[in-house]
Amino acid sequence: MKSSRYLVAVPAALALALAGCGGSTGNSGGDSTASGSAGSGAPTDDSNCASKDVFCVGLVTDTGKVDDKSFNQSAHEGAKAAAEETKGYYKYIETQDAKDYAANIQQFTNKKYDVIVTVGFLMADATTAAAAENPDTKFIGVDQGYDASKVTAKNITGLVFPEDQAGYGAGYLAGLMTKTNKLGQVLGLEIPPVQKYAKGFEAGAKAANPAVTVSTVYHPAADNAFNDPVWGAGEAKKMLAQKADFIFGAGGNTGNGALQEVAKASGAGTDVFCIGVDTDQWDTVPAAQPCLITSAEKLISKGVTDTVKTAKDGEFEGLQTLGQAGLSPFHDFDSKIPADVKSKVDEIVKQMEAGTLKTGVTL
Repeated sequence: MKSSRYLVAVPAALALALAGCGGSTGNSGGDSTASGSAGSGAPTDDSNCASKDVFCVGLVTDTGKVDDKSFNQSAHEGAKAAAEETKGYYKYIETQDAKDYAANIQQFTNKKYDVIVTVGFLMADATTAAAAENPDTKFIGVDQGYDASKVTAKNITGLVFPEDQAGYGAGYLAGLMTKTNKLGQVLGLEIPPVQKYAKGFEAGAKAANPAVTVSTVYHPAADNAFNDPVWGAGEAKKMLAQKADFIFGAGGNTGNGALQEVAKASGAGTDVFCIGVDTDQWDTVPAAQPCLITSAEKLISKGVTDTVKTAKDGEFEGLQTLGQAGLSPFHDFDSKIPADVKSKVDEIVKQMEAGTLKTGVTL
């Protein structure tokens, strides 16, 4: 696979979430200061965000960091790029505790930011409440599906992706290549976007190879569910001991822990393999490269950038904005994957893209 194939998104499940005064802040350069510009010619602080001549973009992470090498980082990079392209000002807040969601968003609404990006399914309730209270600010909820019968505001959109299709493609590859017929998944919190990845992965694996078994584990409910690499590594180690030869790590830094555990294992890249998530983790988690055959990727950065620019230029396309997903390139493994396997994976990706193949995933 020399280039990535991507799939048009389908509507996400409806969001049921936690609502949430503190958090760490950073400027567009990603350090711990609270001010900064996104590019040459842009404002140097957010003191004039209320002016029609100043464009301000704020981002609030879920509990996690903007350098998590996965979900939060992808959204951060997308928002930062949008600010740079529009000569706007950009600032982020890293949520430390879920109870702080609302207060962190309010830091931006108090300053009259034009666009606020909130990252993650669990921020949906706080985001919709803030949108209703601040009609002059536009809100983008990444991985947030909204109920149209309950959310009627026009200043909000949920950026959603077909995680089940990306997971299906990754699982199909693993199902074709496994030698032990044992696969594993080390996941973050059991919420719809993660469930869609997981169910898609299992469906794809079994479609390719009905003999496979898939061991799946979700992180227990906790604020660190997506930021617990030690737990992720421990679960991956258990699966390796049970002869799993493909492990899908899907859960931010938690999943990264699983990837890196597989990368350290005997036979990494020849007998055991790992699959990343959300972004092309070949670039973001180089320590996983010894085993990282591909990633089940959604174009979060591109989706955020495009949607922020849409917000600046006019109205959102609807209550939901549909992003793209697919498989990352095979990188150093491209020459090691049999040609017939690559051909079969390409074909099922094309079928999903055309809408002729359904994953069968329901939540």
